[in-house]
Amino acid sequence: MPKNFLVATYSNAGRLLQAAHAMKEEKFRIYDVYAPYPIHHLDEAMEIHRSRLPWVTLLLGGAGLLIALLGQFYTVIWDWPMNVGGKPANATLAFIPITFELTVLIGGLATVAALFLRARLYPGKRERLIVEGVTNDTFALVLRKRDTSFDTARARQILEESGADLIEEKAAEL
Repeated sequence: MPKNFLVATYSNAGRLLQAAHAMKEEKFRIYDVYAPYPIHHLDEAMEIHRSRLPWVTLLLGGAGLLIALLGQFYTVIWDWPMNVGGKPANATLAFIPITFELTVLIGGLATVAALFLRARLYPGKRERLIVEGVTNDTFALVLRKRDTSFDTARARQILEESGADLIEEKAAEL
């Protein structure tokens, strides 16, 4: 089912950032902003919070550490005990390289997988641009009209005052 959006396009980043701050002051919730390159302080204007992705890395990296240590202890102590130069079977210093490698490998792969899942990126997904040119030279600010309490007239006025080139209402599936 398509959702209703109010889309404003801009020709430069300064006006887009000004519009985002104006929307924040007026308590409008910005659905998304499209820009051909990163814009500093835009995340603050959009009130974007820090990602929880580092927690995925920490937890699954810790799981990789445990898998590496337990696997090596199991192999060296119970499954295939060997006497190598009179060293004790549980020489933990010998386990450090494999443990480090599995921690980094599993943590990194888990981070990439979580990012793809969260961003809903998968092979064969078609692009859905709400405005033509947002990947080239156009900046766009998108407001979602969730219910009847959304003040479209006030939002249009703020966007016009901030220097929007074009303001239009669209129904799209993003």
